[in-house]
Amino acid sequence: MSLTPRHPRTRPIGMGHLRAFEAVARHLNFRAAAEELSLTQSAVSRQIQSLEDEVGASLFLRHTRAVELTSAGSMLLRAAGTALERVDNTVRQIRQSAGRKSVAITTWASFASMWLIPRLEAFQRDHPDIDIRIDATDSAVDLATADVDMALRYAVPQAVPPGAIRLFGEKLTPVASPWLLQSHPIQRIEDLAGCSLIEAGDAHRTRHLEWLTWQRWLEHFAGPETAPRGRKAASSKPRLNPQRWLYFNYAQQIVQAAVIGQGVALARLPLVAENLASGALVEPLPHARIDSPLVYWLVMAPRSEHRPEVKAFADWLLGQAAATREAIGDVPDPDTLDQID
Repeated sequence: MSLTPRHPRTRPIGMGHLRAFEAVARHLNFRAAAEELSLTQSAVSRQIQSLEDEVGASLFLRHTRAVELTSAGSMLLRAAGTALERVDNTVRQIRQSAGRKSVAITTWASFASMWLIPRLEAFQRDHPDIDIRIDATDSAVDLATADVDMALRYAVPQAVPPGAIRLFGEKLTPVASPWLLQSHPIQRIEDLAGCSLIEAGDAHRTRHLEWLTWQRWLEHFAGPETAPRGRKAASSKPRLNPQRWLYFNYAQQIVQAAVIGQGVALARLPLVAENLASGALVEPLPHARIDSPLVYWLVMAPRSEHRPEVKAFADWLLGQAAATREAIGDVPDPDTLDQID
Protein backbone atom coordinates (compact mmCIF):
# COMPACT_ATOMS: atom_id res chain seq x y z
CA MET A 1 0.00 0.00 0.00
CA SER A 2 1.47 3.38 -1.00
CA LEU A 3 1.61 6.33 1.30
CA THR A 4 -0.46 9.47 0.78
CA PRO A 5 1.37 12.05 -1.38
CA ARG A 6 2.99 14.76 0.70
CA HIS A 7 3.59 18.43 0.19
CA PRO A 8 7.33 18.93 -0.52
CA ARG A 9 9.37 21.20 1.71
CA THR A 10 12.17 23.44 0.50
CA ARG A 11 14.81 22.93 3.18
CA PRO A 12 17.69 20.44 2.53
CA ILE A 13 17.13 16.87 3.67
CA GLY A 14 19.18 15.34 6.48
CA MET A 15 22.18 13.12 5.77
CA GLY A 16 20.99 10.60 8.37
CA HIS A 17 17.71 10.18 6.54
CA LEU A 18 19.59 9.53 3.28
CA ARG A 19 21.75 6.91 5.00
CA ALA A 20 18.67 5.09 6.23
CA PHE A 21 16.99 5.35 2.82
CA GLU A 22 20.03 4.02 0.96
CA ALA A 23 20.36 1.05 3.32
CA VAL A 24 16.67 0.11 3.05
CA ALA A 25 16.73 0.56 -0.74
CA ARG A 26 19.79 -1.65 -1.03
CA HIS A 27 18.44 -4.44 1.18
CA LEU A 28 14.73 -3.88 0.40
CA ASN A 29 14.27 -4.85 4.03
CA PHE A 30 13.84 -2.58 7.07
CA ARG A 31 15.22 -5.12 9.53
CA ALA A 32 18.42 -5.75 7.57
CA ALA A 33 18.95 -2.02 7.13
CA ALA A 34 18.43 -1.45 10.85
CA GLU A 35 21.05 -4.10 11.72
CA GLU A 36 23.56 -2.53 9.31
CA LEU A 37 23.02 0.93 10.79
CA SER A 38 22.94 -0.32 14.41
CA LEU A 39 19.49 1.18 14.88
CA THR A 40 16.10 -0.24 15.81
CA GLN A 41 13.73 -1.11 13.01
CA SER A 42 11.24 1.47 14.26
CA ALA A 43 13.94 4.18 14.22
CA VAL A 44 14.75 3.41 10.59
CA SER A 45 11.05 3.41 9.75
CA ARG A 46 10.62 6.85 11.34
CA GLN A 47 13.59 8.21 9.37
CA ILE A 48 12.11 6.94 6.11
CA GLN A 49 8.75 8.47 6.95
CA SER A 50 10.43 11.80 7.76
CA LEU A 51 12.36 11.64 4.48
CA GLU A 52 9.17 11.00 2.54
CA ASP A 53 7.64 14.03 4.27
CA GLU A 54 10.66 16.13 3.26
CA VAL A 55 10.64 14.89 -0.35
CA GLY A 56 6.91 15.04 -0.72
CA ALA A 57 6.48 11.61 -2.29
CA SER A 58 6.36 7.96 -1.30
CA LEU A 59 9.73 6.25 -1.75
CA PHE A 60 8.71 2.66 -0.99
CA LEU A 61 5.72 0.44 -1.61
CA ARG A 62 5.22 -1.44 1.68
CA HIS A 63 3.92 -5.00 1.33
CA THR A 64 3.24 -7.56 4.09
CA ARG A 65 6.62 -9.28 3.83
CA ALA A 66 8.63 -6.99 1.55
CA VAL A 67 9.13 -3.46 0.28
CA GLU A 68 9.91 -2.16 -3.17
CA LEU A 69 11.02 1.18 -4.52
CA THR A 70 8.60 3.55 -6.15
CA SER A 71 9.69 5.48 -9.23
CA ALA A 72 10.54 8.43 -6.97
CA GLY A 73 12.54 6.10 -4.74
CA SER A 74 14.50 4.76 -7.72
CA MET A 75 15.34 8.30 -8.82
CA LEU A 76 16.56 9.24 -5.36
CA LEU A 77 18.60 6.05 -4.99
CA ARG A 78 20.52 6.78 -8.19
CA ALA A 79 21.50 10.20 -6.87
CA ALA A 80 21.96 9.27 -3.20
CA GLY A 81 24.06 6.19 -3.84
CA THR A 82 26.63 8.10 -5.89
CA ALA A 83 26.65 11.10 -3.55
CA LEU A 84 27.12 9.04 -0.40
CA GLU A 85 29.92 7.05 -2.01
CA ARG A 86 31.75 10.24 -2.98
CA VAL A 87 31.33 11.67 0.50
CA ASP A 88 32.60 8.45 2.10
CA ASN A 89 35.63 8.32 -0.21
CA THR A 90 36.47 11.96 0.50
CA VAL A 91 36.17 11.50 4.25
CA ARG A 92 38.37 8.41 4.01
CA GLN A 93 41.06 10.39 2.20
CA ILE A 94 40.84 13.21 4.73
CA ARG A 95 41.22 10.77 7.61
CA GLN A 96 44.17 9.08 5.97
CA SER A 97 45.94 12.37 5.26
CA ALA A 98 45.06 14.11 8.53
CA GLY A 99 48.21 15.45 10.09
CA ARG A 100 50.35 14.68 7.01
CA LYS A 101 52.16 17.26 4.93
CA SER A 102 51.26 17.34 1.26
CA VAL A 103 51.90 19.36 -1.89
CA ALA A 104 49.49 19.41 -4.84
CA ILE A 105 50.83 20.32 -8.30
CA THR A 106 48.91 20.91 -11.50
CA THR A 107 50.67 20.57 -14.85
CA TRP A 108 50.07 19.06 -18.28
CA ALA A 109 50.44 15.34 -18.96
CA SER A 110 53.53 15.35 -21.20
CA PHE A 111 55.55 17.52 -18.84
CA ALA A 112 54.52 15.42 -15.84
CA SER A 113 55.54 12.20 -17.58
CA MET A 114 58.73 13.39 -19.26
CA TRP A 115 60.24 15.85 -16.81
CA LEU A 116 58.62 15.92 -13.37
CA ILE A 117 57.87 12.30 -12.47
CA PRO A 118 61.32 10.89 -13.39
CA ARG A 119 62.87 13.34 -10.91
CA LEU A 120 60.42 12.90 -8.03
CA GLU A 121 62.24 9.98 -6.41
CA ALA A 122 65.05 12.29 -5.31
CA PHE A 123 62.63 14.63 -3.55
CA GLN A 124 60.73 11.78 -1.92
CA ARG A 125 63.97 10.27 -0.68
CA ASP A 126 64.96 13.52 1.02
CA HIS A 127 61.41 14.35 2.23
CA PRO A 128 59.66 11.07 3.08
CA ASP A 129 57.12 12.89 5.26
CA ILE A 130 55.69 14.97 2.37
CA ASP A 131 53.00 13.50 0.14
CA ILE A 132 52.89 14.63 -3.51
CA ARG A 133 49.73 14.84 -5.61
CA ILE A 134 50.02 15.59 -9.33
CA ASP A 135 46.95 16.72 -11.26
CA ALA A 136 47.87 16.27 -14.94
CA THR A 137 45.51 18.20 -17.17
CA ASP A 138 45.76 20.25 -20.35
CA SER A 139 43.26 22.75 -18.97
CA ALA A 140 44.46 25.81 -17.06
CA VAL A 141 43.56 25.63 -13.37
CA ASP A 142 42.55 28.70 -11.37
CA LEU A 143 44.98 28.74 -8.44
CA ALA A 144 42.70 31.08 -6.51
CA THR A 145 39.97 28.46 -6.25
CA ALA A 146 41.47 25.05 -7.06
CA ASP A 147 42.79 22.68 -4.42
CA VAL A 148 46.39 22.89 -5.65
CA ASP A 149 49.51 24.58 -4.29
CA MET A 150 51.40 25.35 -7.49
CA ALA A 151 51.16 25.13 -11.26
CA LEU A 152 53.83 24.28 -13.82
CA ARG A 153 52.92 26.05 -17.03
CA TYR A 154 54.14 26.41 -20.61
CA ALA A 155 53.55 29.83 -22.14
CA VAL A 156 55.07 32.97 -23.59
CA PRO A 157 56.12 35.53 -20.94
CA GLN A 158 53.18 37.82 -21.73
CA ALA A 159 50.66 35.08 -20.84
CA VAL A 160 51.71 34.25 -17.28
CA PRO A 161 50.56 36.07 -14.12
CA PRO A 162 52.79 38.48 -12.18
CA GLY A 163 55.18 36.65 -9.89
CA ALA A 164 55.55 33.59 -12.14
CA ILE A 165 59.02 32.09 -11.78
CA ARG A 166 60.93 31.16 -14.91
CA LEU A 167 62.18 27.56 -14.81
CA PHE A 168 63.84 27.34 -18.23
CA GLY A 169 63.35 28.33 -21.81
CA GLU A 170 62.95 26.06 -24.78
CA LYS A 171 65.19 25.01 -27.63
CA LEU A 172 64.04 22.81 -30.50
CA THR A 173 66.32 20.32 -32.20
CA PRO A 174 66.08 17.24 -34.45
CA VAL A 175 66.58 13.95 -32.58
CA ALA A 176 66.64 10.33 -33.70
CA SER A 177 67.53 6.90 -32.40
CA PRO A 178 71.19 5.90 -32.86
CA TRP A 179 70.33 2.81 -34.91
CA LEU A 180 68.14 4.83 -37.30
CA LEU A 181 71.12 7.12 -37.90
CA GLN A 182 73.26 4.09 -38.74
CA SER A 183 71.07 3.33 -41.73
CA HIS A 184 70.19 6.96 -42.53
CA PRO A 185 73.12 9.25 -41.55
CA ILE A 186 72.15 12.88 -41.10
CA GLN A 187 75.01 15.32 -41.56
CA ARG A 188 73.21 18.10 -43.42
CA ILE A 189 69.68 19.45 -43.41
CA GLU A 190 69.13 17.97 -46.87
CA ASP A 191 69.70 14.49 -45.43
CA LEU A 192 66.35 14.78 -43.65
CA ALA A 193 64.67 14.18 -47.02
CA GLY A 194 65.43 10.46 -46.75
CA CYS A 195 63.70 10.11 -43.36
CA SER A 196 60.24 10.20 -41.85
CA LEU A 197 59.67 13.45 -39.97
CA ILE A 198 57.70 13.53 -36.71
CA GLU A 199 56.00 16.61 -35.30
CA ALA A 200 53.04 17.88 -33.26
CA GLY A 201 49.85 17.36 -35.22
CA ASP A 202 47.95 20.32 -33.76
CA ALA A 203 50.80 22.84 -33.69
CA HIS A 204 49.67 24.58 -36.89
CA ARG A 205 46.29 25.37 -35.36
CA THR A 206 47.56 27.00 -32.17
CA ARG A 207 49.27 30.35 -31.81
CA HIS A 208 52.94 30.12 -30.73
CA LEU A 209 52.93 26.31 -31.05
CA GLU A 210 53.83 26.80 -34.71
CA TRP A 211 57.36 27.00 -33.32
CA LEU A 212 57.17 23.23 -32.81
CA THR A 213 56.81 22.60 -36.57
CA TRP A 214 59.45 21.46 -39.01
CA GLN A 215 58.41 24.30 -41.33
CA ARG A 216 59.50 26.93 -38.82
CA TRP A 217 62.76 25.10 -38.10
CA LEU A 218 63.63 24.56 -41.77
CA GLU A 219 62.86 28.15 -42.76
CA HIS A 220 65.01 29.41 -39.90
CA PHE A 221 68.10 27.48 -40.99
CA ALA A 222 67.72 27.03 -44.72
CA GLY A 223 65.15 29.49 -46.00
CA PRO A 224 61.65 28.93 -47.39
CA GLU A 225 62.88 26.86 -50.34
CA THR A 226 63.35 23.90 -47.99
CA ALA A 227 59.93 24.21 -46.31
CA PRO A 228 58.27 20.78 -46.22
CA ARG A 229 56.11 19.91 -49.18
CA GLY A 230 52.48 20.25 -48.21
CA ARG A 231 53.20 23.31 -46.04
CA LYS A 232 52.67 26.94 -47.00
CA ALA A 233 55.94 28.50 -48.18
CA ALA A 234 56.95 31.83 -49.68
CA SER A 235 59.05 30.32 -52.48
CA SER A 236 58.33 28.27 -55.59
CA LYS A 237 61.74 26.57 -55.44
CA PRO A 238 61.88 22.77 -54.87
CA ARG A 239 61.09 21.97 -51.25
CA LEU A 240 62.37 19.28 -48.91
CA ASN A 241 60.33 16.15 -49.48
CA PRO A 242 60.56 13.74 -46.51
CA GLN A 243 59.88 10.06 -46.91
CA ARG A 244 56.66 10.43 -44.89
CA TRP A 245 55.06 12.42 -42.04
CA LEU A 246 54.06 11.22 -38.59
CA TYR A 247 51.84 13.44 -36.44
CA PHE A 248 51.11 13.07 -32.72
CA ASN A 249 49.22 15.26 -30.25
CA TYR A 250 51.51 14.75 -27.25
CA ALA A 251 55.22 15.39 -26.83
CA GLN A 252 55.63 12.05 -25.09
CA GLN A 253 54.28 10.24 -28.17
CA ILE A 254 56.62 12.18 -30.45
CA VAL A 255 59.66 11.24 -28.39
CA GLN A 256 58.58 7.61 -28.02
CA ALA A 257 58.23 7.30 -31.80
CA ALA A 258 61.73 8.72 -32.24
CA VAL A 259 63.23 6.42 -29.59
CA ILE A 260 61.94 3.30 -31.34
CA GLY A 261 63.24 4.51 -34.70
CA GLN A 262 60.08 5.53 -36.52
CA GLY A 263 61.57 8.80 -37.71
CA VAL A 264 63.32 12.05 -36.83
CA ALA A 265 61.48 14.20 -34.30
CA LEU A 266 61.66 17.93 -33.83
CA ALA A 267 61.93 17.71 -30.06
CA ARG A 268 61.70 20.14 -27.17
CA LEU A 269 65.19 19.98 -25.75
CA PRO A 270 64.22 20.32 -22.06
CA LEU A 271 62.00 17.25 -22.38
CA VAL A 272 64.58 15.04 -24.11
CA ALA A 273 67.75 16.08 -22.26
CA GLU A 274 67.68 12.82 -20.26
CA ASN A 275 67.20 10.74 -23.43
CA LEU A 276 70.18 12.46 -25.02
CA ALA A 277 72.31 11.95 -21.91
CA SER A 278 71.46 8.23 -21.78
CA GLY A 279 72.06 7.70 -25.50
CA ALA A 280 68.46 6.67 -26.22
CA LEU A 281 68.34 9.60 -28.65
CA VAL A 282 71.02 11.40 -30.63
CA GLU A 283 71.10 15.01 -31.78
CA PRO A 284 72.46 14.65 -35.35
CA LEU A 285 72.63 18.41 -36.04
CA PRO A 286 73.75 19.88 -32.68
CA HIS A 287 74.55 23.26 -34.22
CA ALA A 288 71.05 23.62 -35.63
CA ARG A 289 69.08 24.36 -32.47
CA ILE A 290 66.37 27.01 -32.53
CA ASP A 291 65.02 29.02 -29.59
CA SER A 292 61.26 29.23 -29.21
CA PRO A 293 59.41 32.03 -27.38
CA LEU A 294 57.72 29.48 -25.10
CA VAL A 295 58.94 29.18 -21.52
CA TYR A 296 58.34 26.77 -18.64
CA TRP A 297 57.08 28.48 -15.48
CA LEU A 298 56.36 27.86 -11.83
CA VAL A 299 53.28 29.69 -10.52
CA MET A 300 52.58 29.56 -6.78
CA ALA A 301 49.12 29.64 -5.21
CA PRO A 302 49.15 32.71 -2.89
CA ARG A 303 47.59 30.84 0.01
CA SER A 304 50.20 28.04 -0.16
CA GLU A 305 53.55 29.61 -0.96
CA HIS A 306 54.59 30.16 2.67
CA ARG A 307 53.83 26.63 3.88
CA PRO A 308 57.15 24.91 4.71
CA GLU A 309 56.43 21.78 2.66
CA VAL A 310 55.42 23.84 -0.40
CA LYS A 311 58.50 26.02 -0.02
CA ALA A 312 60.67 22.88 0.23
CA PHE A 313 59.20 21.45 -2.97
CA ALA A 314 59.53 24.77 -4.82
CA ASP A 315 63.19 25.07 -3.77
CA TRP A 316 63.85 21.53 -4.98
CA LEU A 317 62.03 22.26 -8.23
CA LEU A 318 64.17 25.33 -8.87
CA GLY A 319 67.29 23.25 -8.31
CA GLN A 320 66.12 20.71 -10.88
CA ALA A 321 65.31 23.53 -13.29
CA ALA A 322 68.83 24.93 -12.89
CA ALA A 323 70.25 21.54 -13.86
CA THR A 324 68.04 21.46 -16.95
CA ARG A 325 69.14 24.97 -17.93
CA GLU A 326 72.75 23.86 -17.71
CA ALA A 327 72.06 20.69 -19.71
CA ILE A 328 70.43 22.55 -22.61
CA GLY A 329 72.63 25.66 -22.50
CA ASP A 330 69.76 27.95 -21.59
CA VAL A 331 70.71 31.51 -20.63
CA PRO A 332 67.59 33.17 -19.21
CA ASP A 333 66.61 36.78 -19.67
CA PRO A 334 67.12 38.45 -16.24
CA ASP A 335 63.88 40.40 -16.73
CA THR A 336 61.88 37.16 -16.61
CA LEU A 337 63.35 35.91 -13.37
CA ASP A 338 61.72 36.09 -9.97
CA GLN A 339 62.36 34.62 -6.56
CA ILE A 340 60.19 33.06 -3.88
CA ASP A 341 59.91 35.29 -0.85
